[in-house]
Amino acid sequence: MRFLRQVAVITAKDLRAEMRTKEAINASFAFAIVILLILSFAFDPTEETTREISGGLLWIVFTFAGTLVLNRSFARELPNDCLDGLLAAPVPGSALFVGKALANFVFILAVEMVALPVFGIFYNVRWTRQFWPLMLVLVLGTWGLTAIGTVFSALTVNIRLREVMLPLLVYPLMIPMLLGAMRLTALLVAGQPIAGDDTVWLRLLFGFDIIFTALALVLMETVLRG
Repeated sequence: MRFLRQVAVITAKDLRAEMRTKEAINASFAFAIVILLILSFAFDPTEETTREISGGLLWIVFTFAGTLVLNRSFARELPNDCLDGLLAAPVPGSALFVGKALANFVFILAVEMVALPVFGIFYNVRWTRQFWPLMLVLVLGTWGLTAIGTVFSALTVNIRLREVMLPLLVYPLMIPMLLGAMRLTALLVAGQPIAGDDTVWLRLLFGFDIIFTALALVLMETVLRG
Protein backbone atom coordinates (compact mmCIF):
# COMPACT_ATOMS: atom_id res chain seq x y z
CA MET A 1 0.00 0.00 0.00
CA ARG A 2 2.82 2.42 0.85
CA PHE A 3 4.52 1.64 -2.47
CA LEU A 4 1.32 2.42 -4.40
CA ARG A 5 0.87 5.67 -2.48
CA GLN A 6 4.42 6.73 -3.34
CA VAL A 7 3.85 5.86 -7.00
CA ALA A 8 0.60 7.86 -7.04
CA VAL A 9 2.28 10.91 -5.48
CA ILE A 10 5.14 10.90 -8.02
CA THR A 11 2.78 10.37 -10.96
CA ALA A 12 0.48 13.17 -9.82
CA LYS A 13 3.46 15.49 -9.30
CA ASP A 14 4.75 14.90 -12.83
CA LEU A 15 1.31 15.28 -14.37
CA ARG A 16 0.73 18.59 -12.58
CA ALA A 17 4.21 19.88 -13.42
CA GLU A 18 3.85 19.13 -17.11
CA MET A 19 0.28 20.42 -17.39
CA ARG A 20 1.41 23.66 -15.76
CA THR A 21 4.10 24.36 -18.38
CA LYS A 22 3.03 22.06 -21.25
CA GLU A 23 6.55 22.26 -22.68
CA ALA A 24 7.02 18.61 -23.64
CA ILE A 25 3.42 17.79 -24.50
CA ASN A 26 3.00 20.79 -26.82
CA ALA A 27 6.31 20.07 -28.55
CA SER A 28 5.31 16.42 -29.04
CA PHE A 29 1.86 17.30 -30.39
CA ALA A 30 3.33 19.80 -32.84
CA PHE A 31 6.11 17.43 -33.95
CA ALA A 32 3.73 14.52 -34.59
CA ILE A 33 1.26 16.60 -36.60
CA VAL A 34 3.93 18.37 -38.65
CA ILE A 35 5.71 15.12 -39.55
CA LEU A 36 2.43 13.48 -40.57
CA LEU A 37 1.55 16.52 -42.67
CA ILE A 38 4.94 16.73 -44.38
CA LEU A 39 5.06 13.01 -45.20
CA SER A 40 1.49 13.10 -46.54
CA PHE A 41 2.87 15.10 -49.48
CA ALA A 42 5.50 12.44 -50.15
CA PHE A 43 3.10 9.49 -50.53
CA ASP A 44 0.06 8.95 -52.69
CA PRO A 45 -2.72 8.16 -50.16
CA THR A 46 -3.98 5.05 -51.92
CA GLU A 47 -5.06 1.98 -49.98
CA GLU A 48 -2.08 -0.09 -51.15
CA THR A 49 0.49 2.58 -50.30
CA THR A 50 -1.04 3.26 -46.91
CA ARG A 51 -1.09 -0.42 -46.02
CA GLU A 52 2.62 -0.66 -46.77
CA ILE A 53 3.79 2.42 -44.86
CA SER A 54 1.24 2.85 -42.06
CA GLY A 55 2.99 0.77 -39.39
CA GLY A 56 6.43 2.22 -39.97
CA LEU A 57 5.18 5.78 -40.40
CA LEU A 58 3.08 5.80 -37.24
CA TRP A 59 5.74 4.27 -35.02
CA ILE A 60 8.44 6.58 -36.33
CA VAL A 61 6.21 9.50 -35.36
CA PHE A 62 5.28 7.94 -31.99
CA THR A 63 8.88 7.14 -31.13
CA PHE A 64 10.34 10.53 -32.05
CA ALA A 65 7.50 12.44 -30.38
CA GLY A 66 7.77 10.21 -27.32
CA THR A 67 11.46 10.99 -26.98
CA LEU A 68 10.58 14.67 -26.54
CA VAL A 69 8.40 13.71 -23.57
CA LEU A 70 10.96 11.33 -22.09
CA ASN A 71 13.74 13.91 -22.31
CA ARG A 72 11.83 16.13 -19.89
CA SER A 73 11.05 13.36 -17.40
CA PHE A 74 14.07 13.96 -15.15
CA ALA A 75 15.31 17.20 -16.71
CA ARG A 76 12.39 19.08 -15.13
CA GLU A 77 13.80 18.11 -11.71
CA LEU A 78 17.13 19.88 -12.27
CA PRO A 79 16.17 23.50 -11.44
CA ASN A 80 16.51 24.40 -7.75
CA ASP A 81 18.14 21.02 -7.04
CA CYS A 82 14.75 19.29 -7.06
CA LEU A 83 16.38 16.05 -8.24
CA ASP A 84 18.63 15.96 -5.18
CA GLY A 85 15.61 16.46 -2.97
CA LEU A 86 13.75 13.68 -4.77
CA LEU A 87 16.67 11.30 -4.32
CA ALA A 88 16.94 12.23 -0.64
CA ALA A 89 13.28 11.41 -0.05
CA PRO A 90 12.49 8.00 1.51
CA VAL A 91 11.22 6.65 -1.81
CA PRO A 92 12.70 3.50 -3.41
CA GLY A 93 14.00 3.73 -6.94
CA SER A 94 11.37 1.27 -8.14
CA ALA A 95 8.54 3.55 -6.94
CA LEU A 96 10.20 6.54 -8.57
CA PHE A 97 10.52 4.61 -11.83
CA VAL A 98 6.89 3.43 -11.86
CA GLY A 99 5.56 6.88 -10.96
CA LYS A 100 7.50 8.69 -13.65
CA ALA A 101 6.91 5.94 -16.21
CA LEU A 102 3.14 6.13 -15.67
CA ALA A 103 3.18 9.91 -16.17
CA ASN A 104 5.28 9.54 -19.33
CA PHE A 105 2.97 6.78 -20.54
CA VAL A 106 -0.07 9.04 -20.19
CA PHE A 107 1.61 11.88 -22.10
CA ILE A 108 2.86 9.69 -24.96
CA LEU A 109 -0.47 7.90 -25.27
CA ALA A 110 -2.22 11.28 -25.44
CA VAL A 111 0.05 12.28 -28.33
CA GLU A 112 -0.78 9.01 -30.10
CA MET A 113 -4.52 9.53 -29.64
CA VAL A 114 -4.20 12.90 -31.37
CA ALA A 115 -1.88 11.62 -34.10
CA LEU A 116 -4.14 8.71 -35.12
CA PRO A 117 -7.13 10.82 -36.28
CA VAL A 118 -4.74 13.20 -38.04
CA PHE A 119 -3.16 10.20 -39.77
CA GLY A 120 -6.62 8.99 -40.80
CA ILE A 121 -7.46 12.37 -42.34
CA PHE A 122 -4.19 13.03 -44.13
CA TYR A 123 -3.82 9.49 -45.49
CA ASN A 124 -7.50 8.72 -46.10
CA VAL A 125 -7.49 5.70 -43.76
CA ARG A 126 -10.29 4.14 -41.72
CA TRP A 127 -8.02 3.14 -38.85
CA THR A 128 -10.91 2.28 -36.48
CA ARG A 129 -11.85 -0.99 -38.20
CA GLN A 130 -9.76 -3.00 -35.69
CA PHE A 131 -9.97 -0.39 -32.94
CA TRP A 132 -9.48 -2.44 -29.74
CA PRO A 133 -6.69 -4.69 -31.06
CA LEU A 134 -4.96 -1.53 -32.33
CA MET A 135 -5.31 0.06 -28.88
CA LEU A 136 -3.75 -3.06 -27.33
CA VAL A 137 -0.76 -2.83 -29.66
CA LEU A 138 -0.38 0.89 -28.94
CA VAL A 139 -0.51 0.32 -25.19
CA LEU A 140 2.06 -2.49 -25.31
CA GLY A 141 4.40 -0.63 -27.64
CA THR A 142 4.07 2.63 -25.74
CA TRP A 143 4.81 0.98 -22.42
CA GLY A 144 7.94 -0.63 -23.88
CA LEU A 145 9.11 2.78 -25.11
CA THR A 146 8.24 4.36 -21.76
CA ALA A 147 9.97 1.73 -19.63
CA ILE A 148 13.26 1.95 -21.52
CA GLY A 149 13.07 5.69 -22.03
CA THR A 150 12.41 6.51 -18.37
CA VAL A 151 15.48 4.57 -17.23
CA PHE A 152 17.75 6.20 -19.81
CA SER A 153 16.24 9.59 -19.10
CA ALA A 154 17.50 9.16 -15.52
CA LEU A 155 20.85 7.89 -16.78
CA THR A 156 21.44 10.85 -19.11
CA VAL A 157 19.88 13.64 -17.03
CA ASN A 158 23.24 15.17 -16.07
CA ILE A 159 24.75 14.88 -19.56
CA ARG A 160 24.94 18.15 -21.46
CA LEU A 161 23.86 16.55 -24.75
CA ARG A 162 21.10 14.43 -23.24
CA GLU A 163 18.71 15.33 -26.11
CA VAL A 164 21.13 13.51 -28.44
CA MET A 165 22.27 10.72 -26.13
CA LEU A 166 18.80 9.56 -25.11
CA PRO A 167 17.69 8.55 -28.64
CA LEU A 168 21.10 6.99 -29.36
CA LEU A 169 20.75 4.75 -26.30
CA VAL A 170 17.03 3.98 -26.51
CA TYR A 171 16.39 3.32 -30.21
CA PRO A 172 18.73 0.32 -30.66
CA LEU A 173 17.13 -1.44 -27.67
CA MET A 174 13.68 -0.80 -29.10
CA ILE A 175 14.27 -2.55 -32.42
CA PRO A 176 12.52 -5.85 -31.46
CA MET A 177 9.52 -4.00 -30.07
CA LEU A 178 9.33 -1.68 -33.08
CA LEU A 179 9.42 -4.57 -35.53
CA GLY A 180 6.44 -6.19 -33.82
CA ALA A 181 4.51 -2.96 -33.31
CA MET A 182 5.03 -1.83 -36.91
CA ARG A 183 3.94 -5.17 -38.33
CA LEU A 184 0.81 -5.42 -36.17
CA THR A 185 -0.13 -1.77 -36.65
CA ALA A 186 0.09 -2.06 -40.44
CA LEU A 187 -2.08 -5.17 -40.26
CA LEU A 188 -4.74 -3.61 -38.04
CA VAL A 189 -4.88 -0.28 -39.87
CA ALA A 190 -5.63 -2.28 -43.02
CA GLY A 191 -8.59 -3.84 -41.20
CA GLN A 192 -7.11 -7.32 -40.84
CA PRO A 193 -7.21 -9.23 -37.54
CA ILE A 194 -4.19 -10.58 -35.69
CA ALA A 195 -4.14 -14.26 -36.54
CA GLY A 196 -1.82 -17.11 -37.46
CA ASP A 197 1.88 -16.32 -37.45
CA ASP A 198 1.22 -12.68 -36.54
CA THR A 199 0.34 -13.68 -32.96
CA VAL A 200 4.07 -14.26 -32.47
CA TRP A 201 4.59 -10.50 -32.75
CA LEU A 202 1.94 -9.88 -30.11
CA ARG A 203 3.64 -12.32 -27.74
CA LEU A 204 6.93 -10.56 -28.47
CA LEU A 205 5.43 -7.25 -27.33
CA PHE A 206 4.19 -8.81 -24.09
CA GLY A 207 7.55 -10.45 -23.43
CA PHE A 208 9.48 -7.29 -24.27
CA ASP A 209 7.42 -5.23 -21.82
CA ILE A 210 7.73 -7.77 -19.01
CA ILE A 211 11.49 -8.19 -19.40
CA PHE A 212 12.39 -4.51 -19.62
CA THR A 213 9.96 -3.48 -16.88
CA ALA A 214 11.53 -6.04 -14.54
CA LEU A 215 15.04 -4.85 -15.45
CA ALA A 216 14.04 -1.24 -14.88
CA LEU A 217 12.59 -2.01 -11.44
CA VAL A 218 15.80 -3.77 -10.43
CA LEU A 219 18.29 -1.30 -11.91
CA MET A 220 16.59 2.04 -11.23
CA GLU A 221 18.07 2.38 -7.74
CA THR A 222 21.58 1.90 -9.14
CA VAL A 223 20.97 4.29 -12.03
CA LEU A 224 19.71 7.03 -9.72
CA ARG A 225 22.12 6.73 -6.83
CA GLY A 226 25.14 5.15 -8.51
